[in-house]
Amino acid sequence: MRSTDQATAILDAAAGLFAERGIAAVGMGEVARAAGCSRATLYRHFADRHDLHRAFVHREARRIGALVAAGTSDVGEAVLAAVRHVREAPELLAWFGATDAGTTAELAQSDEVLEALGLTAAGDPAAARWLVRVIVSLLVVPGRDADEEREIVERFVLPGLRLPR
Repeated sequence: MRSTDQATAILDAAAGLFAERGIAAVGMGEVARAAGCSRATLYRHFADRHDLHRAFVHREARRIGALVAAGTSDVGEAVLAAVRHVREAPELLAWFGATDAGTTAELAQSDEVLEALGLTAAGDPAAARWLVRVIVSLLVVPGRDADEEREIVERFVLPGLRLPR
C-alpha cells in the first residue's frame, strides 16, 4: 500500500471512531487497530494525536470547501452550506460536542483550514477567522431551525462584513 493510501486509510478509520465515540475518547492504539496497521505505521504518518487531528480536520475542510465552492459564491449561503455539510457527516459533527469543541475551535482557526474553506480569497484574514467562528458557533449552539440560522447570518453576520464590490 502506498504511503498516501495508508494515511488515507488511517484517517478514514479515525473518522469512524470519532463518529462512534467522540474525538477526545479515541486513542492512537484504537486508530491503528481500526486501520489495520501497527502503531509504528500510524506514527510514521502522524507524530501524535494532535497531528492526526490536524490532518483529519484539514482533509475534511478541503472536502467541505470544495462542496461549498461548487454550490455557491454567496458568502451567506457558503456559511449555511458549510454548516449543513458538517451536520450531514457524523464523523464531523462529533467535533462540535461539548467535550471536543475546544479542540475544534483551535484547529478551525488554522491558516490551512481557512484556505481549504476558501475564506482567504478576499484577502481579509480577520474576516475569514470571524466567519469560521460563526460556523463553529452555529454547530456548537444551533439555531432552532434552518430559517432562524439563515436570519442570524443575514441580519447579523453579513452586515458586519465589508465585502469587495
